[in-house]
Amino acid sequence: MGTFGILVAIAALSAYFVLGADLKRRRLPDIADTIILVTALAGILGAKLYHSLETPADFADQFFSRSGLAWAGGLIAGVLSLLWLARYYKISIPTMFEVAAPAAALGYAIGRIGCLVSGDGDYGIPTSLPWGMSFPNGLVPTMQRVHPTPIYEFLAGVVIFVYLWKLGGRSLLKPRPEGEVIAEYFIWTGLARFLVEFIRINPRSVFGLFSNAQLIAFLSMVAGAAILFYIRKKFKSEKQEHRILRHSSEKGDVEQPEYHKATPECPTPERWRMFDSMTAEVEVLEFLQSLVTTMKPQLIVETGTFMGISTLWMAEGLKQNGSGKVVTCEFDPVVCARAKERIQGSGLKKWIDLRNESSLDTKIKGPIDLFFSDSAIEIREQEVRHFLPKMSPGGLILMHDASSHLKTVREAALQMEQEGLISVLLMPTPRGLVLAQKRA
Repeated sequence: MGTFGILVAIAALSAYFVLGADLKRRRLPDIADTIILVTALAGILGAKLYHSLETPADFADQFFSRSGLAWAGGLIAGVLSLLWLARYYKISIPTMFEVAAPAAALGYAIGRIGCLVSGDGDYGIPTSLPWGMSFPNGLVPTMQRVHPTPIYEFLAGVVIFVYLWKLGGRSLLKPRPEGEVIAEYFIWTGLARFLVEFIRINPRSVFGLFSNAQLIAFLSMVAGAAILFYIRKKFKSEKQEHRILRHSSEKGDVEQPEYHKATPECPTPERWRMFDSMTAEVEVLEFLQSLVTTMKPQLIVETGTFMGISTLWMAEGLKQNGSGKVVTCEFDPVVCARAKERIQGSGLKKWIDLRNESSLDTKIKGPIDLFFSDSAIEIREQEVRHFLPKMSPGGLILMHDASSHLKTVREAALQMEQEGLISVLLMPTPRGLVLAQKRA
């Protein structure tokens, strides 16, 4: 095997390991070997066929030689093969493309070094720059010092790979527009190829200004931008709660560092842990459970059930106590249905009374020993005023999202304290927590 073949093999092997790691972190079937085999064969055949069709007079020589690999043909064939694989393995098309994008960027980058060492004509125009190279023994020889454009593409490909890998990682931690990774792949790889073509030796066959590869690169950028615009618009039109529900259904509960804004009272939020941006911080959940086991409440009221995570942590405390009930209400029927599924599968259903209704319409029998307000921020004050007459003399009121950054809840709590309704303790958590009691 020649040096070119060795580097192509290294490119495929590198893409294989990246692809396997991406499939694993996305909890998808380990089909990296099949994807690499199918897309590599399709890419090489597509690249050969496209290049040969550009120069039909030399079809036989070009198709069966080591040279003549057209980037555009490889891209088109790779896209078609991924569409087939997605259908065959019943993986959504955006997911299949998002998994393949970082691996494709790295594999292509390494493959360009194979073109460099073979001197197959992928180099650029003559240059006097100190890193200019000549290829006297290349498949397409030149004695002039020229731009080593494969090196430029290698560097661009590595940068694109790192960026796409990190972008894909972010999509695992919190909701992102589905298809974002592949859209950006089309944009950035297209841009890199479009720019490098200005110093390549390819003929300017499009309006006498651009090469065929530049046309395909431009179309790649347009397609990527169109996809990105569409998916981001669709993403923004979706309710935040529903985005998080979908993400949780696909990725599960992912514990991660808190990423909310630092505040004077909590300057290092990254030291805390979270599941998502709407569920209370993990440390707050632990605090709630400890509070339940310490206070031994008979009746807990929670507003804003969301996915039922905080509900279950408190119910676990009740289970340890051997008595009590959590009455929790969620207004959104879609969100409530998801919470119901989670609660039913938890083994803690007997300790929970889930209601699909507005907190302000919720009727409670008996004194409330612990009230946890975690619903829509704009109605938190109304909730406390609504349930305050039902609070037991030693009962505790907790209001989440009361940081100095999220001012609404904090100011509402302090206002009620000024009115003599409650006594307030502000706890310095990342998103803020009010701990209060009803005043006699």
